[in-house]
Amino acid sequence: MECGPGGRRGGWGRHFFEHMADHHAHHHGRGGRRRMFDGSELRLILLKLIEEQPRHGYDLIREIEERSGGAYAPSPGVVYPTLTMLDDMGLVEEQKTEGAKKQFAITTAGQAHLTEREEEVEALFARLAELGSRSARTSGGPIRRAMSNLGAALQDRLGRGDVDADILHEVAAIIDEAVQKIERL
Repeated sequence: MECGPGGRRGGWGRHFFEHMADHHAHHHGRGGRRRMFDGSELRLILLKLIEEQPRHGYDLIREIEERSGGAYAPSPGVVYPTLTMLDDMGLVEEQKTEGAKKQFAITTAGQAHLTEREEEVEALFARLAELGSRSARTSGGPIRRAMSNLGAALQDRLGRGDVDADILHEVAAIIDEAVQKIERL
């Protein structure tokens, strides 16, 4: 049996999906490669969202993910310490709510802070909107379906024990041809 990339037997399909996940993570801000927004930027985004209406941590995460078209969602491990920092800075305060979730509301100092940084806040929300727009353009349903079909076909065909060098070269040529056609669009 031919070995897949990295010398793993039958690893072609797995490698393809790992590569696509890494590609998605790199280009969409997940996977720990780089932060989409630095700490001060995320503080401003959270503060602006809290200004719109009092919110708890997971609501903030979902709202950011929705505004970015699913391209970015900060982790709870980043959001909750940032909320604590905003509270310590006096820019937000915890509100009494039913249940265990902490809900935060903006303070007068928080309002003033947003006003001082209005242009920066607008630019950050424009970036979120652009992420959403880019995500909508690049992750359309038909392309996701076709990529899934390609992955399944590669896994099925190349995962069998009868793969020889000629078949590998044929598959590579087909993929290269598709790439060239897409680049000419």
